[in-house]
Amino acid sequence: MREWKTKTNIRTCGINPNHWYVVALAKEVKDKPVAVELWHKKIVLFRDSKGKIRALENRCPHRQVKLSEGIVVGDEIECVYHGWRFNGEGKCSLVPYLRENQKMPSVTLKSYPVVELDGFVWLFPGDGDWETIKPMGVPEWEHLNYIASVAVIDCPGHFSFLIENLMDMYHVHLHKDYQAWANPRLKEIKTSEGRVDAIYEAESYYRIDKIWSISQLFIPALRRLHPEILQVSYIYPHWASSLGEDFKIYCLFCPIDETRTKAYLVHFTSLQAFKRLHKLPLWFRRLVKNSLFNSARGLLEGLVRQDIIMIRQEQEAFNQNPSERNYEINPTIARVQEVLLKQGQGT
Repeated sequence: MREWKTKTNIRTCGINPNHWYVVALAKEVKDKPVAVELWHKKIVLFRDSKGKIRALENRCPHRQVKLSEGIVVGDEIECVYHGWRFNGEGKCSLVPYLRENQKMPSVTLKSYPVVELDGFVWLFPGDGDWETIKPMGVPEWEHLNYIASVAVIDCPGHFSFLIENLMDMYHVHLHKDYQAWANPRLKEIKTSEGRVDAIYEAESYYRIDKIWSISQLFIPALRRLHPEILQVSYIYPHWASSLGEDFKIYCLFCPIDETRTKAYLVHFTSLQAFKRLHKLPLWFRRLVKNSLFNSARGLLEGLVRQDIIMIRQEQEAFNQNPSERNYEINPTIARVQEVLLKQGQGT
């Protein structure tokens, strides 16, 4: 069996900025500015008077303090220190104590393309053609047949560790009490530009076809294993997976720096099998969807806690000895590393 040697620089490689990254939940951006970080960039988000989200460098060029500690005034953000204001394009629009014989400071903060899509705030940090590059999106977010749950991942490690964790289904060994599938066997790997798809054959007890089906997650005695195809996909810079028709998960990435990664784990449970539900009024189906939102959050957070323990140890081991070799026998990881290194070089 071939051994794959981990390349040292995979643990320090940067991101390709010419992609859309998720920096916040849309509901987090209300009437006050919100501070976020994305790969060494400190950014402030705020909504203008029309509710549109804006994104600027999180600094006032006057004294370099954080704009996120200020307030929103109409379409502008006001610095808490001296009251300087900046519009959504980053241009200084007001200095309260400017005298008549003084010119407005010719300073413009960097602004970032940002869109609100499928419950998340997507930001484009690069200088590429952001209008032709589309965010991956999460199409099930608004679909009435899917119930969403979201867990925030604050990962104490380089984003490559989390991506490899998500692509390697053999670590089901770690999640015996939380995972909805077992006995994965790698069947096929497909690669294309910026993408790796790994198809595993697995066994699952997660079939949502009765009202009590969800109880299988909590009561092992009710579980009945059946064969199922498990697909995990790295679609740079995000991740998606599916287990049959009932189980879909996304991981939306926001790498912060070489040793910190934020991400959003989004789980969808399908209601496709409940044919009678589909005939009910749309308002009622929307009520059901909203009422069950985050119903699987506890399970997601349990998975995340277990993974974080492992990734923290991986990062600590790398910090102590960056030249130490890892030996990997799952070829999926080598394919993912190739994508990371290539994208990290901006190609």
